[in-house]
Amino acid sequence: MKRIFLLIATNFAILLVASIVMSILGVNTSTMGGLLVFAAIFGFGGSFISLAISKWMAKKTMGCEVITHPRDNMERWLVETVARQAEKSGIKMPEVAIYQSPEMNAFATGPSKNNALVAVSSGLLYGMTQDEIEGVLAHEVSHVANGDMVTLTLIQGVVNTFVIFAARVVAGIINNFVSSNDEEGEGLGMFAYMAVVFVLDMLFGILASMIVAYFSRIREFKADEGAARLAGKGKMIAALERLRQGPESGAMPAQMSAFGINGKRSMAELMMSHPPLEKRIAALKNS
Repeated sequence: MKRIFLLIATNFAILLVASIVMSILGVNTSTMGGLLVFAAIFGFGGSFISLAISKWMAKKTMGCEVITHPRDNMERWLVETVARQAEKSGIKMPEVAIYQSPEMNAFATGPSKNNALVAVSSGLLYGMTQDEIEGVLAHEVSHVANGDMVTLTLIQGVVNTFVIFAARVVAGIINNFVSSNDEEGEGLGMFAYMAVVFVLDMLFGILASMIVAYFSRIREFKADEGAARLAGKGKMIAALERLRQGPESGAMPAQMSAFGINGKRSMAELMMSHPPLEKRIAALKNS
């Protein structure tokens, strides 16, 4: 229930901010230029607001406990390992957190390389060896060092803009076609037009999701390569092998899952944010 409330509140804030910006700029959506500005404001606005509050959202939705003062040797080792890897990667020390979940997973998030959060699940801490955990941490630190959060935000903003703009352009063409063949020239009407826009948003959204997923899979291969450099190829391969033996990931919200060590499995690889673990292991072995 808490996650749903936060999602609704975030979307409402995005709509409010975007509406205020449009009002200030005096955007006229009846022109192609105005429609493109409208699409860009909503397309990029939502992505950048989500990026700006990503750490806060992660802590709230996942119940992350940030380690400020290590309570035991495991927490001390986690912080020291991330600190060592961050220094080697040339970034500021990310916050380190633990969240309660039986699945073996971890994620990184944050608005920039030097303002990030690396979180691991309790299931991962108890289900992996230290060498395997070190490989996972190195993978997440590599995501941060590569600037993957910002990169994905830009890609998501571009595809969001395309979806919003293309759906309304095509709907306008359909409306003009119907109007030209209608004796009264009334076109689709408001409700029919909105229904067409909604359907086109869905169809173009599926295509956009495939594009984002493609770039996400590339990021995962690069993060695995970075982890191999930071922690050693053997440790990263061992971590992936352990994940392959475990259950499917599923408890993490989509925004965090995209930067997790283990993504959701799917019948269609085109829709997967993570490559199959077998392919990731093979890529490391052949590198």
